[in-house]
Amino acid sequence: MSEAFNYAGVIGGGAWGTALAQVCARAGMTVVLQAREAEVVEGIRANRENAVFLPGVKLDDAIDVTTDLGDLSACDIILAVAPAQHLRSTLDALCPHVRDNLPILLCAKGVEQGTLRLMTEVLAETIPHAAAAVLSGPSFAGEVARGLPTAVTLACPDEDLGRALAEAIATPTFRPYLSNDMIGAEAGGAIKNVLAIACGIVEGKGLGRSAHAALITRGFAEMTRMAEALGGKAETVAGLCGLGDLVLTCSSPQSRNMSVGLALGAGQSLEQALAGKLTVAEGVASAPAVRALARKLGVETPISEAVAAILAGEVGVDEAILGLLSRPIRTER
Repeated sequence: MSEAFNYAGVIGGGAWGTALAQVCARAGMTVVLQAREAEVVEGIRANRENAVFLPGVKLDDAIDVTTDLGDLSACDIILAVAPAQHLRSTLDALCPHVRDNLPILLCAKGVEQGTLRLMTEVLAETIPHAAAAVLSGPSFAGEVARGLPTAVTLACPDEDLGRALAEAIATPTFRPYLSNDMIGAEAGGAIKNVLAIACGIVEGKGLGRSAHAALITRGFAEMTRMAEALGGKAETVAGLCGLGDLVLTCSSPQSRNMSVGLALGAGQSLEQALAGKLTVAEGVASAPAVRALARKLGVETPISEAVAAILAGEVGVDEAILGLLSRPIRTER
């Protein structure tokens, strides 16, 4: 472990935040996990388990838990895992407790509604004196928390800081790969959630594995075009934070976003698909923002457009599928 990072703060007591707190503890750090839900805090303190969002996983004794962001003021590193649409308000509240150049590792995936900002842009506007990095890649919280092998991208424009962060959180079963392209890492993570809803719809409609493979491939083309238009690199999106994350999220009903698509494909309404879910399906919130951002950039994203239209009630599932299949024949690029 890097000598610089001994005390980690994790914001967000959901499944992913709890899993990352477990990673940091396994890497040898003392950890404070901030959760909004009092029952999460009480459950971890009493039973060393987040029974609300990550049941069945015994948490390391090095993890403390709090509802107060002020308790993170002494941390050497912050992992921000609040959902994308709540990240700005969370960072605004955190700002008074952040010293200059404190590394903040952004672990939420999405595009902010209204502003169409990526998470690094939200951080730059709320805590400009922090040092930004992005963590993204194919990772299910339950598997990570249980110590199953996982590889992710850690992107940071300061290569020395990026390496120090990677060394600080790395364990034998959690392997960060380094990149200096935060935009590429973010773009992949944001768009894949929308594409996962589309893949769920394909599965729910019973359209077959050929359609599923075609959608992942053409969705990856959309992801690459968006990343490049934003200033990211195609090779970043071809790695763990783009293609890797897309394959995982689009291939398992464990994915919260794919499960929403499965319900929609099976004929449920969006309200029915979301009913009773404690966890956030980021793609539902990100879809209209991804569509608006693509239009602003002049990027063609027909699959993401179709998902956003379905979620907004502008078209039905069958109509959207017909629209995609009726598009003009074109050259594959």
